Amino acid sequence: MSRRKIEWLHFFVNRSTNAAAEAFNDKIKAFRASFRGVVDMRFFLFRLAKVYA
Repeated sequence: MSRRKIEWLHFFVNRSTNAAAEAFNDKIKAFRASFRGVVDMRFFLFRLAKVYA
């Protein structure tokens, strides 16, 4: 069975989705967009951890 079908079945059996992960990814994208031109990647990751941890 393909991976996609297995994920589909998980929803109907467990009523579980990856919506939380998708929402978190969207927050990271928005945060990253607000800091365009980041020079210091370590500081960016530090800020990301402090804001969303």
